[in-house]
Amino acid sequence: MFGTVTALVSRFPRLAAAFLPLGLIAVAVPAVAQMDASPADNPVNSADNLKLPSSVELFGKADPNVRKATAIVNGAIITDTDVDQRLNLFLAANGGKIEGEERERLRLQVLRNLIDESLEIQEARANDITITRDELTQAFNRVAGNFRRTPKDFGEYLKSMGSSEASIRRQIEGELAWQRLLRRRVEPFVNVGEEEVRSVINRLNAAKGTNEYRVGEIFLSATPENTSEVFANAQRIVTQIRGGASFVAYARQYSEASTAAVGGDLGWVRAEQLPEPLSNAIKGMRSGELSEPIPIPGGFSVLVLIDQRQVLTANPRDAMLSLKQVSLKFPPGASRASAAPLVEKLAAAGKAVQGCGNVDAMVAGLPGAEVVQNDSVRAGDLPPQLQDMILNLSVGQATQPFGSLEDGVRVLVLCGRDDPEQAKGPSPEQIMAQMEEERVNMRARRYLRDLRRDAVVDYR
Repeated sequence: MFGTVTALVSRFPRLAAAFLPLGLIAVAVPAVAQMDASPADNPVNSADNLKLPSSVELFGKADPNVRKATAIVNGAIITDTDVDQRLNLFLAANGGKIEGEERERLRLQVLRNLIDESLEIQEARANDITITRDELTQAFNRVAGNFRRTPKDFGEYLKSMGSSEASIRRQIEGELAWQRLLRRRVEPFVNVGEEEVRSVINRLNAAKGTNEYRVGEIFLSATPENTSEVFANAQRIVTQIRGGASFVAYARQYSEASTAAVGGDLGWVRAEQLPEPLSNAIKGMRSGELSEPIPIPGGFSVLVLIDQRQVLTANPRDAMLSLKQVSLKFPPGASRASAAPLVEKLAAAGKAVQGCGNVDAMVAGLPGAEVVQNDSVRAGDLPPQLQDMILNLSVGQATQPFGSLEDGVRVLVLCGRDDPEQAKGPSPEQIMAQMEEERVNMRARRYLRDLRRDAVVDYR
């Protein structure tokens, strides 16, 4: 250990302050004291009044501010603190609901991601690509603005979550450096021909009116030797997401597909474009539904159906609705049986409402009912369970009651509906850009795989 620390300090002088207190001084200082000090020089022990035990046993974890090395990637150190701060960002996105073994598995995944990030930054620097301090500051300020905070307030917010401004800046540096490297080393060698674009447009026109799906995917690769382990991991991910965790956050951390960077979003695809097991699964799913792990060649996929529409036709979920909401509140602790008569009365009033002009009369017969009006609600922004229900209504009709005794039971009355214009297909330029992006992502994945293969990673 002594030799390792000495070598690190000589190679990375800025790390001396971090390593010397942990190793070298702890060994050297007692030896010097024994040689040079005498009872006459130090007649009184300044710690005597504390009455400390002569044998000290330490309890609990070490000081979280101590930056202990977890991995050294081609000489660059990733510390426990780095991992913890990045992990805390992920946990904050999921409401801190992840505990136990799942938290430890996630911690290992965060470490893998930080290793990849280090490799990307190192490869960029080897190609004379450096992200300047000003660029990092500008990007950090934009991220803070996305959270509707000033840069200073955002730094305090990160600290309150157990993360730091430095952790976000490192992540920004990794993403910017990798993107710039791909633009230099990969994108110039990716070509999409006009004939390929025309072929896609012809297929789109031929598929007009068929179903199209917006899909999110988490892909986990597997080999015959670790299939059962990967499948169990995929099942745990499904359980966490169904328990309220973020699909996008899990896709970013776990998915091995190129879409991990965008939260697993595959965009709009036709079922025929997907592998047969995924195609069969997606056809039977409802908007917002999450699949079980699906075995496919090379591993397992977990899908979420974000939305669906018909190719080159207007998406009914883009309709803008004018709605009136009638809601009933119940006292805390109210039972289902005690609330049932009033809910039934709300349902009967909704069936008989016959137009938004009669909503005030409807409310008069419902004690404590409240009315809220909104004239610009996109159908696709409603909860998935309500979308089909509301789109099947005629103007003036009401939904069946929904909600809960704790949050209130309510009905929506459809007062107006502006259907979207006929959908237009993507332009040739958009199709070409998408095809180029897919090919760049594929080459980028191979590029990173080669960096991992050649890297020297020392785990601590």
